Amino acid sequence: MEYTPQMKNRVKRVEGQVKAVLRMMEEGKDCRELVGQMSAARNAMDRAIGVVVSSNLEQCVRDQIENGEDSEEMIQEAVNMLVKSR
Repeated sequence: MEYTPQMKNRVKRVEGQVKAVLRMMEEGKDCRELVGQMSAARNAMDRAIGVVVSSNLEQCVRDQIENGEDSEEMIQEAVNMLVKSR
């Protein structure tokens, strides 16, 4: 699978948010601020997972259709991956 610049940028954004969490901890910031930043990082990672899984699923389903194969199992596997990621 090819990982697009959009996907990589999403992960870089998460990296920045996690670094901000560490910096906030070192600075002794308020718990509410810290938890807010942690929540933002988690949500950003969830969105990145969704982009990666959906892009991969789209390509795999196209390939299976072109090869005359059933894609139902692959779709179920992608759904399971998304459910497990939460």
